[in-house]
Amino acid sequence: MSAKNSKSGEVATLAAEIRAYCAANANPALATKYARYFKEGYDAWGLLDKNHPYWNEKEAAWREAHAGLGLKGFLLLGEELFTNGKYEEGALAIRFLKSFTAQLDARAMPGIARWFAAGIRNWAHVDVLCAEVLSPALASGRLGLQDFDTWRASTARFQRRAVPVAMLSLLKTPAPTAELLMFIRPLMLDPERVVQQGLGWFLRETWKREPMPVEALLLEFKQQAPRVIYQYATEKMTPARKAAFRRG
Repeated sequence: MSAKNSKSGEVATLAAEIRAYCAANANPALATKYARYFKEGYDAWGLLDKNHPYWNEKEAAWREAHAGLGLKGFLLLGEELFTNGKYEEGALAIRFLKSFTAQLDARAMPGIARWFAAGIRNWAHVDVLCAEVLSPALASGRLGLQDFDTWRASTARFQRRAVPVAMLSLLKTPAPTAELLMFIRPLMLDPERVVQQGLGWFLRETWKREPMPVEALLLEFKQQAPRVIYQYATEKMTPARKAAFRRG
């Protein structure tokens, strides 16, 4: 058996083991409890309790037992876990990937992109992936904006949302505001609410850092861009200042 086939077999075995554990410990009542936070839908086993062994002992045991998979193997595992649509499986994939953050660079981006195609379908997975993996890699310089270039035009709305959310970490670096705003311009007319919310969030935080260029961008697009972007972007402004960005 080739090394590639061996790794694929190990990924399949681990995915099956994870799913068997989830099925054996499912808690439908807990899944129902958290569903209200996900307007786009929420399919879960019901293991979201942070004290559940799934998030502690089991994660560490699986990671140690399959350390030989390496970054590439765990990227393949994540792709498989996201196909199932279950919240906990995707969240576990992100946790595994976090342990490889120091190794993550542009070569990992196609593998992460396949997670979106496979089934990342809620804001929580996107935002945690950004906060725990993509944002630190951007801030450290292991990733650059060019590595997110094609993500802005992805057919997957949550992949597009990841662009401004991941860029939040750059606001704590010397990255020029003008460069950041130029990069997110293609998203100003995005039709998807989840993207608009992520972009508005980024603009709000950028406005705190340097208001004038953000306000110039908002004024430029105020007659065309979705209002959700403005709702988030102007959240910290005074009522009088917000009025400048209302449509005439």
